Amino acid sequence: MTHVDSPPLTGPEPEQPATGGTAATGATGAEPAVDNTGSGGRKKGPSVYTASQWRLMWWRFRKHKLAMAGAIFLIVIYLMVIFAEFLAPFHPSDHNGAYQHAPPQRIHLFEETDDGTRFNPHVKGYAYEEDEETWRRTYVTDEEQIHPVGFFVRGHEYTLFGLFTTDIHLFGPKDPDAPMYLVGADRMGRDILSRVIYGTRISMSVGLVGVTLALVLGVVLGGVSGYFGGWIDSAVQRTIEFVRSVPEIPLWMALTAALPRSWSQIQVYFGITVILSIIGWTTLARVVRGRFFSLREEDFVTAAVLDGVSKRRVIFRHMMPSFTSHIIAAVTLAIPAMILAETALSFLGLGLQEPTVSWGVLLREAQNIPSIAHTPWVLVVPGLAVITTVLALNFVGDGLRDAADPYNR
Repeated sequence: MTHVDSPPLTGPEPEQPATGGTAATGATGAEPAVDNTGSGGRKKGPSVYTASQWRLMWWRFRKHKLAMAGAIFLIVIYLMVIFAEFLAPFHPSDHNGAYQHAPPQRIHLFEETDDGTRFNPHVKGYAYEEDEETWRRTYVTDEEQIHPVGFFVRGHEYTLFGLFTTDIHLFGPKDPDAPMYLVGADRMGRDILSRVIYGTRISMSVGLVGVTLALVLGVVLGGVSGYFGGWIDSAVQRTIEFVRSVPEIPLWMALTAALPRSWSQIQVYFGITVILSIIGWTTLARVVRGRFFSLREEDFVTAAVLDGVSKRRVIFRHMMPSFTSHIIAAVTLAIPAMILAETALSFLGLGLQEPTVSWGVLLREAQNIPSIAHTPWVLVVPGLAVITTVLALNFVGDGLRDAADPYNR
């Protein structure tokens, strides 16, 4: 049989429809190119087809308004942790018995003088009377006492970052001996605002260090348990179940009581972080174990094993990066639990003690009935610091969790 070739098509090529600047897919089946330029030809940035996983997470995260607000608040908080000495107008141990339970002062921007009104930021002094029967001191504003305040004023000396010795503070009274209690004073005449600022450093760092240690334990033990399975998985899971079955507060009390009484406050601080890490790693380990169970049968893991890659490299180089974003979200949600745990331990007298300052130590003033009766702001200010920080961390954690979920639309 003679094979007859088909005649070639001689008609005009069909026109491609307009795509608004996007090239059509060719015969090779390649994805259409994405135009990243504006009307003026200026490049806008990577498209959703070429952006990295982290960039896609950022785009989703910034749409979460509460998470963005929480992230900004946390940046301010951690700046406060770094520059606590510079931001606090007074040293947390400075006290003045003449101003016990002093109420909050208000900053006045203008001063009335014989020549008229002039701009002079200041606080007004205190005058007080004592009840002869109850000896209770009642404070009133003394209009005659004017104490100017300003920015970058001189106060007590401190060493910034352990390198620079200075006495410059962001704000405070121009006279270092003048009373300025913007949120009141405690029962020893110490500035509550300064103590809350210094307490931020301890409370936030305890949560961060504790979560870091819990992250290491949770990822390593959870990853080993999920990847190998068998008796290793059974041993790790039985340990997790035992730790989680013990009530937290009695466990805290037992572990804290084991700390030597001769330890310094710094040693107690690290002891508390280790205790919180021992308790807090179990939740993350369960999450990591479940992810490893679902990933160890994936094709890319099988290909790495058949290629002769070591088990350690398979775990940390191939499997771990595939859900790093989920770990970040879990860690962000775990930090508030660590902060609340440290606050509870210090409030119960089992954690940090004076003269160390943390939010939990400050909240112990709630056990002092006269302090609550005379100065309720002693409890309100550190309590608000704990509440707002925990809420901000939860908002950020929710935003990261939503941004990291590839199935969330």
